[in-house]
Amino acid sequence: MSGVVRILAMLAGTTALVAALPACAKNAAPRRQAQHNVILVVIDGLRGRIVTPQTAPELARLRDDGVYFPNSHSVFPTFTTANASALATGHQLGDTGDFSNTIYTVKPVASAGGSVTPFLENDAVLGEVDAQFGGNYLDEMTVLEAARRAGFGTAAIGKLGPALIQDHLARDGQKTVILDDSTGHEGGIPLSADVAAKFTAADLPLVTPSRGENGKSGDFKTPGTTSANITQQDYFIDAATKVVLPALKARGRPFAMVFWSRDPDGTQHNQGDSLNALTPGINGPSTFAAIRNADGDLGKLRAALDALGLTDTTDIIVTSDHGFSTISKQSASSPAAKASYGDVPAGFLPPGFLALDIAKALALPVFDPEARNARLADDAHPSRGNALLGPDPARPQIVVAANGGSDLLYLPAKDRALAVKTIEALLAQDYVSGIFVDDVFGVIPGTLPLSAINLKGHAATPTPSIVVNFRSEAGSCAIATNCQIEVADGTLQQGQGMHGSFGRGDTLNFTAAIGPDFRVRFVDPVPVSNADVGQTMLHLLGLRPPAHGYLIGRVFREAMPGFGLPKVRSVTARSTPAASGLRTTLRYQQVGTARYLDAGGFAGRTLGLDAETSAGRK
Repeated sequence: MSGVVRILAMLAGTTALVAALPACAKNAAPRRQAQHNVILVVIDGLRGRIVTPQTAPELARLRDDGVYFPNSHSVFPTFTTANASALATGHQLGDTGDFSNTIYTVKPVASAGGSVTPFLENDAVLGEVDAQFGGNYLDEMTVLEAARRAGFGTAAIGKLGPALIQDHLARDGQKTVILDDSTGHEGGIPLSADVAAKFTAADLPLVTPSRGENGKSGDFKTPGTTSANITQQDYFIDAATKVVLPALKARGRPFAMVFWSRDPDGTQHNQGDSLNALTPGINGPSTFAAIRNADGDLGKLRAALDALGLTDTTDIIVTSDHGFSTISKQSASSPAAKASYGDVPAGFLPPGFLALDIAKALALPVFDPEARNARLADDAHPSRGNALLGPDPARPQIVVAANGGSDLLYLPAKDRALAVKTIEALLAQDYVSGIFVDDVFGVIPGTLPLSAINLKGHAATPTPSIVVNFRSEAGSCAIATNCQIEVADGTLQQGQGMHGSFGRGDTLNFTAAIGPDFRVRFVDPVPVSNADVGQTMLHLLGLRPPAHGYLIGRVFREAMPGFGLPKVRSVTARSTPAASGLRTTLRYQQVGTARYLDAGGFAGRTLGLDAETSAGRK
């Protein structure tokens, strides 16, 4: 670990890393004599600095024996399906159009109760959204689809939503094995007859068990879960090790597999260790039990590869989709926090506070898209935080897609005057920290354009007009990113867990790799992102699918034998000031054309902007 400490110290004081990766290397043909298997393990919600030999021994062992990427990045907004799309395609969100877990689809989605703001972690919703946007809402080929088309074995196992996104067009179950929460349930992706028979022979049910107690989030009076997601994840890892891996080996061809662990994310969201309190927040015993649960699954996966004789021919990349934070529901400026609701503690921000505050500032009525567009009463809040603002919910002036540590605003008419008024209302709120606007509106004081944060590209889905980041700060622990606190929009309580913000606690994820194509016991100081993981998987598989968009990650070749370190630039960009003096600040690193987002927002309101920092610092 002394090498890791030295690298972190170097990153803290280094503004440029000098190396010798040629510009043409990005498109160089893969150099390998034998084709290897690739497994991507995504440990949902694993913070970048939370892994130690005590908290996660299997992860620590893989990290220390293989390649560790301490300068790792989630894509922003730091949500699950957004990062799943980057991992799946190797493209940034401006190309994939999966801007957050909840997006605006214009047309109602029947499988989401007729809402125009569907939550994407649902197999039926993903199928319907695909159909609405030309048959492929991402508008890019995924790694698993490319591998499947090339004749490789393919499988995606784990959390509902992101598992299917890895090969979301393979809905018949005949070629890619898709196993998630909905398997065996209505709306789930079927297992092929051959795979189903193998499940039965292994004494595994054909129906995924529920999360049980782990799925209980509680409410403002009742604590959430204190149990990790043991039963469901035991089923997934047993299926992976006892059925899917042996079947993939038996095909005699290289394979690509994604294993997506819901823990620690699900437990951190729902944890009942800290109801309405910021301490211990997401650092209570439930979280560490969930981390050990996911860590144990990684150990079982690697043991199965050993037993099957696949270790020497299989590359493993382990990453997380995003970091994690403790929820704050406090604001001194919000009118919504001063109102009374039957299900919200007095003085706390309710679900949908952003929509309510904008509506009040602009004198617009509010409608709930999850309640058949019913108009809200004066003492009510949107059921899930999403809202349609304007006199006619069928033609909203503003659509609010509430997600957590950041929200998306859509202005369907692209009215610049309305955008300016909306931004003036946002700048008045103490929970806002950074505003990013669609480039079509031009320069608006206090804001930066979406293109600055990789959100303006070739997306098939509607591009948000405004992305609102919420305030984040450090809690009380030695490593600030391990105890970030953030304001979050949604139905969870203060003290529970969330992500999605532009604080470094959410953008700093965990990434490590091991296998025949990676260096041994190497700490890579160069920034990497989840889009890079997708591109690196394609490289390892020798695949080069066509691209519609241009916001493409890079292959992290410096982690492979024979390559040097590329040049890295560290950049700070600031908007023109608003009348209040507030300026949106963005800190990022750049390697070639790839941009890595460290932190964004208003100075003093976003973790990572308070002092000169680099992504490698605590």
